[in-house]
Amino acid sequence: MLIIAGLGNPGAQYAGNRHNVGFMAVDAIQRRAGFSPWSKKFKAVISEGEIDGEKVLLMKPQTFMNLSGEAVGEAMRFYKLTPANIVAIYDELDLPPGRTRLKTAGGHGGHNGIKSLDAHCGKDYRRLRIGIDHPGNKELVHGHVLGDFAKSDKVWLEPLMDAIADNAGMLVKGEDSQLMNKLTLAVGGKPEPEKPAAKQPQPPKSAGQSHIRQARNGGKPNLPTSGPMAEMLKKMFGGKEN
Repeated sequence: MLIIAGLGNPGAQYAGNRHNVGFMAVDAIQRRAGFSPWSKKFKAVISEGEIDGEKVLLMKPQTFMNLSGEAVGEAMRFYKLTPANIVAIYDELDLPPGRTRLKTAGGHGGHNGIKSLDAHCGKDYRRLRIGIDHPGNKELVHGHVLGDFAKSDKVWLEPLMDAIADNAGMLVKGEDSQLMNKLTLAVGGKPEPEKPAAKQPQPPKSAGQSHIRQARNGGKPNLPTSGPMAEMLKKMFGGKEN
């Protein structure tokens, strides 16, 4: 079983906020066939269904953002799950609008909803971050995250929500790199190129072979023609030319 928790604030006044993009994402998934209507449980509204044969619990905590972990942690313990069975979807100031990142564990980056999940669930859950951009000034952050998306944001926001819902099977199966490519393409970006295979280390080259080693290996050394070394080499190789 997998819990997919979108983070946000409850109430109609917050519905269009940038801070509620996690709610928007799970709403998009829930609208796909096979999910139950929203109901109240675990200090959240929940919807149950299946994606690619895996049971999925969608959650929108109703505790307000700063206490999101209370709801998700309660559901995790009820179903006897671990942090590995949780995906949190939330807004990220430090990503450009529409850009996404998906990873397991990590820091909270100052996000109060993630601080709460870390406290109530542990840190080893998967995190799908959706960029909402930074307003450029720390004093403007509060108004930015609690402000509604602009009309111009629909250019990327709606295709991205659809892509998350359409490709939720990849999220469930842990096909993270494939999912990231799909989400990047949905907002007009270019997918990440495949990393080239690591080159095998080459043995260090010899600084040079001695006259004797070169001769044994069939090479053509520059043999001295006079002096003690010339006499010794003539004795060793019978005076034959290589």
